[in-house]
Amino acid sequence: MTDKKLITRYKEYLKANLSKKRYNHSVNVSDAAVELAKLYGEDPDKALVAGLLHDVAKELPIEKQREYVLKSYLNVDAVEKVSHALFHAVAGAELARLVFGIEDMDVILAIRYHTVAAGDMSRLAAIVYLADLISADRDYKDVKRMRKLAVSGLERAMLEALKFSITDSVVKGNTIPVSTLEAYNRFLTETIKKEKNDKARKGAG
Repeated sequence: MTDKKLITRYKEYLKANLSKKRYNHSVNVSDAAVELAKLYGEDPDKALVAGLLHDVAKELPIEKQREYVLKSYLNVDAVEKVSHALFHAVAGAELARLVFGIEDMDVILAIRYHTVAAGDMSRLAAIVYLADLISADRDYKDVKRMRKLAVSGLERAMLEALKFSITDSVVKGNTIPVSTLEAYNRFLTETIKKEKNDKARKGAG
């Protein structure tokens, strides 16, 4: 069970260092992550913490974020080292470790990959990635569809989420980290395999 005093500490830090809108988003992502963790058999306490802290570095000065990124012991590719929009995920993982003393790599990597995803991301990281897209404050065009997908199957939901992200990046002319493409390939392969297996089971029945 997550220490309530720790959660209070995290929330106090977020309130002091994020705008009210970003703080509310963080709480909403945490709530969504907990529900998805319960649905998919992952640790809801880890989901709570990772969801709550996923944007902990979002409103730090960009140079401070860059500093965390360049000093990170995590695997950070060339695209992430120059894209301001991507700094906060790596910076957040580092901040969680250095400021809050979080050593659980499942939580650290869920924060680290909540924006770019990765081919070898854990189920917890996928859950936080999806929770960020479907949190109660989100209101983009396809959010209702994404919320339905998120609770209908993790692989298919991640595939559709990555299609959305990659398409958006292409339209905007943004660079795409290698880890994002690797995640797309993984979840495409897993979705195709799962659908074939489901079809075979129905045929056998």
